[in-house]
Amino acid sequence: MSRILVIEDEEAIRANLRRFLRLEAHEVIEAADGRAGVEAARARPPDLIICDLMMPELDGFAVLREVRNDPATRHVAFCFLTASAEKATRRSGLALGADAYLCKPFELAEMRAVLDRLLDPPSRGD
Repeated sequence: MSRILVIEDEEAIRANLRRFLRLEAHEVIEAADGRAGVEAARARPPDLIICDLMMPELDGFAVLREVRNDPATRHVAFCFLTASAEKATRRSGLALGADAYLCKPFELAEMRAVLDRLLDPPSRGD
């Protein structure tokens, strides 16, 4: 069972992700804003962070920077899940070190593919 941190300010989206991820047999940790998400990741590093881009406190880019700059969390897989479908935003997120970028609304098959790819240790270079 993998531990997944969902950082999302919209409760309905967090709830849907929580249900889906638990059905997929993952442990789910949640945070409603970027600052709380970074603190949760530092307190108990997850295997994967699924993070919204536009949030209060810290946006997703700032969350990713903090995660990648902390030795305790720098190797955690990171997926943006955002309403921003702009190619430049996607490129920026991947250039900062995100491992995946999904646009809302997403299909469950897309999320499963990301989970399979990012939670498979050999594919992450460990």
